[in-house]
This record gives sequence, structure tokens and C-alpha cells, in this order.
Amino acid sequence: MASEVRLPRLGWSMEEGTFVSWLVADGTRVEASQPIFELEGEKALQEIESLDAGILRILPNGPKEGDVIPVGALLGYVLIEGEAPPWETEGGTAAAPSPSKAEVVSAEPAPAAPSVRRMAREAGVPLQHVAGSGPGGRILASDVAKVGAGASKPGSSSSVKDRPVSENKATVSSPRARRVARELGVDWTRVTGTGANGRVRERDVRAAVTDGTGSAAPPQVTGWQSMPISSRRKTIAQRMSASSQQTAPVTLHTKVDATALVAARTRYKTEGAKVVPAYTDLIAKCVAQGLCEHPLLAGRWADNRIEYPGVDNIHIGVAVDTEEGLIVPILRDVARRPLLELSAEFRTLIERGRRGQLKANDMQGAVFTITSLGSFGIDAFTPIINLPETAILGVGAIRKELVVLDNGSFAARDMLTLSLTFDHRVIDGAPAARFLQVVTEAIQAPPA
Repeated sequence: MASEVRLPRLGWSMEEGTFVSWLVADGTRVEASQPIFELEGEKALQEIESLDAGILRILPNGPKEGDVIPVGALLGYVLIEGEAPPWETEGGTAAAPSPSKAEVVSAEPAPAAPSVRRMAREAGVPLQHVAGSGPGGRILASDVAKVGAGASKPGSSSSVKDRPVSENKATVSSPRARRVARELGVDWTRVTGTGANGRVRERDVRAAVTDGTGSAAPPQVTGWQSMPISSRRKTIAQRMSASSQQTAPVTLHTKVDATALVAARTRYKTEGAKVVPAYTDLIAKCVAQGLCEHPLLAGRWADNRIEYPGVDNIHIGVAVDTEEGLIVPILRDVARRPLLELSAEFRTLIERGRRGQLKANDMQGAVFTITSLGSFGIDAFTPIINLPETAILGVGAIRKELVVLDNGSFAARDMLTLSLTFDHRVIDGAPAARFLQVVTEAIQAPPA
């Protein structure tokens, strides 16, 4: 029996997604749990797996790259061997001949990882024209780089031969690297990239400015410009608007002596720990302690009641700024798990997120969110609640400051500003302040 392939819902508020590409050609056999297409949902680029094994048949009017498709839309079928797709049998229509292997190869690109597909799009290289050298003909980053380099050589017959790239120029860069290059007046194509296969990253552009190797950028474009809005950007806009309209947000700011927190992390580094916790990891444990004592901060407004979790469901989302956009992977059971175990897991989640390999489950189920702008030198700000959660904690920069101690003496201390935004419908200011006090005390005596 035919198994339908439909666009899945990847988030609680997701109504549509942007189709990126098919990972398997029409008429190819697929296995259950095998990735068959890429979808940009409300939080990240994800590979969508087949629910059944069989022959994948894509609708004749199936989606193309960049199409915005509603949740639940039919994309194709997974059939048993010898079974004809519905559009070839309904109404007595004669079945059209199946595409030959050669036709499939020319029409659909070979499988490639999401990062490789992004690399090809940014380099202007059609994957249909790339011969994959990986297992099963899978296209690797090196294959795309070869085609991109060949396109710049005289006499190249590649479909991207009109791309003006010289031998000493970079051919691939991240979107953020290009944006920063424009802001700093750097020609990114003349920057030496340190990413995979010479990919230019933001840090390469900034380094070029520092050491003077970046040449001047082309003249800046004047006048108003426009850019298409991605599905992810639309979702962020909708969620931010919904948060401001559906909550009664209040933000509290407090300054914390984080000297002990800095010392704790330094101790892990000097003792040669296999995993050195980031400040966010340490703060997440402190937040979990506060949520155990004040669970309403982890609650949510549900019709005529307020629901809140027990200590076994303290799942904390941590906002991470990647070159492809904002992601919020989830640290689960933070209250009960060891710090170093959480730190190792979070490193893995971040790396998977940067490669576009996070699953929907990796970003669902949080009861509280932590977001940090400290690396940008920001002290205090007003974070927006991530619905359906009740609160979010903003973490600022850690700065050395001269403070007056209880005994009247002066000392240089590592100071940190915390900004807690909470929904006043769910909790009042005093208990929210008491929660912040618990977090503050935990930071002053950080977990081991």
C-alpha cells in the first residue's frame, strides 16, 4: 500500500516550511528512517526521514527549491516494488513509462549533506553538474570546490563559467562573513578562508581587517535595497509578535558577583578537564536550582490553569547564534544531571546545529530559555519570552569592576548582569525576584 510523504510539523506554531531539496531521486528505493528531503522549518534546516521502506515517487508537480509549502501538504509516495503511483492509475490513465536511470541522474542531484548543499548554492554550483566521490555517489564538499575552481579557468564548460572567480580568490563564504565584509569594507573573495575547503568565515574577515590583508571592497551600493525573507525569519517575526501580544512581560535586572564562577571555570581549565564547561553551562545549572525552588518560572499559561514541571522535567533551552541563524537546542534534565555530562552534550548539540543536523526533538520541550549577549560586550538587555514558556534569562558580559566589600574595603571583582523577563500573568514580581536571588546565590557558589 502506498505510504504518503507529507510536509511534517517541526514546531508547535509551524504552519509552513521552505523546501530545500530532495536527497533521493524519483524512482529510487529508500529505507525506513533514511533522509529523503531537506526542509527549513521555524528553527533550523533539517533532513526529513522516510517513515517506510519502498520506492520513492515524487509528485509530477512536486516542490522545488525555495517553495514555501503548508504543513501537511502531499509531496509524494513511498510504494512497494511494482506498485504504480496514484496519479498514473486514477481515472484509468495509462501509466507513463518510468524514468530511466540516466534521466534520473540528469534531473536530480546526487545525495549531499546540508552543509554541502549550502556551499554549492553560495558558490553558484548546480549539484546536478557535480560528480560525487563519496559512498554511493554522495557529493562531498571537495567535489563542489573542484567544480567551483574549474569554473574560473579559461575554457571551462561548467554551467558556472560566467562566475568571476580568479585562482587566488575564495569561492565560498558564509552569509554572515559576507555581511560583515560589507560592513567592514573588505572584499571577502580575497580573504583566506579557514573553514572546510577554504570556506571564508566571519572570523577570517575580521582577521583580515586586523592584519591588513583584506583589500578594499567594491564601491558600496547606494539607495534602498531589498532581500527575500526566509521562512525562518518569518517564523521568528511571528513568534516575537505573538510573545509581545500574548504575554504581560516585565524585566528585572540585577548585578551579580561572578568571581567564584570565573574561578570555577578557570579551575577546570588548569586541571586539564576533558570537557571545560562554558559559562552558559554553569549558569544553566544555577538556573535549574532556581527553577526547582520556584517552579512557576518554568510554568506556562494553559487556558484556565497554569501548568508547571517537576524536577525531572527541567529542560532548558540555550539560544545559540550560528552563521545560518538563531537556534535554541535543549539541555534536558538539567537539575539532576552532572555538569560535565551536560557540557559535553551541549558541545555536541552546538556542532550539529552549525552543520544543520539538529532534529526537531533537539529543539522542543524547553520550560525556560537562557540567552547571552555577553560576547558582544552587552551588559543588560530585555530578552523576549519564547512562547509557550513563562520566562527567559538574559546573560550579559563579565567585567572586572572595583567594588566595595561588606567590610568597607575595595576589591576588583568579576561582575555580571542578569536580565530576567517573565510573564506577569503567571507570576508576580516578588516571587520572580526571589527566583533571581536563588540564581544569584548559586552563581556566587557555583556547582561542581
